[in-house]
Amino acid sequence: MVQGIPYNIACWEHIEEINPMINHNESIFAGFGDLKLYYQSWLPEGQVKAVLVIVHGLGGHSDKYSHIVEYLVPKQYAIYSLDLRGHGRSPGLRGHINTWTEFREDLKAFLQLIKTQQPQVPLFLLGHSFGSVIVLDYVLRYPQAACALNSVITLAPALGKVGVSKFRLLLGKLLSKVWPSFTLNTGLDLTAGSRDEKALAVYAQDTLRHTRGSARLATEYLATVTWIYNHAADWKIPLLILHGGADRVVLPEGGEIFYQLVAYPDKLRIVYPDAYHELQDDLNYLEVLADLENWLEKHLVVNSH
Repeated sequence: MVQGIPYNIACWEHIEEINPMINHNESIFAGFGDLKLYYQSWLPEGQVKAVLVIVHGLGGHSDKYSHIVEYLVPKQYAIYSLDLRGHGRSPGLRGHINTWTEFREDLKAFLQLIKTQQPQVPLFLLGHSFGSVIVLDYVLRYPQAACALNSVITLAPALGKVGVSKFRLLLGKLLSKVWPSFTLNTGLDLTAGSRDEKALAVYAQDTLRHTRGSARLATEYLATVTWIYNHAADWKIPLLILHGGADRVVLPEGGEIFYQLVAYPDKLRIVYPDAYHELQDDLNYLEVLADLENWLEKHLVVNSH
């Protein structure tokens, strides 16, 4: 445990009971502006086959991916995940940024840290929902650094229409310049996360989760999505997009548009017809994780991108 940082005991003691071979670590690193951000890692015993880095979504945190950890770490994958600024155990006003550069540079610093801890190991980058936008922006902004990645994976990428009302988005746009830190409840429907009632019960009791988004975050997010679409043709590394066909939080069409704009041939998009937003916690999560593992195994050797 990192001193002074709350620990989600129920979640990770559960994993450690199931598989004591998983080595769980917590620490902090310096993000943009030297902000001390929380991260955690789960390492297998023995040699690490590859590293999967997870960037969570809006209001989420790094504890949300226990099924991925339980599934992949025993297969010699190391998992790293951070709490974004304004999220989870990391500092900052909940759901607020001054500029998208903060997210981008935080991710850059995190990846550099991982490379020092796991040198010469294949590296995969996964973004979930809002985190997908951070990941896609990073890859397109830093194409040379992105070439060190074996692949990018997005779960329910938050591109295009999202389940936030037009009124809230308009209000964010109006307030961004005069009161950028003004935060609103995003109004996202908790029950749209998963068809699994047990998963929804866990979400409802999750004290690290929040539902806030600031005016500036809204305008920065919308501008970044537009920029990503405009530069999709520059994409140069393997891409996997996984989405629930019944996702009401982030409609699948946005990811489909981006997928069609990417000209790079090594790409795959899988839509699970009845699945909801939190694919890693939905009723068909084992199917999703099997597809993810299959993709990772096929891309352990870096393509000549």
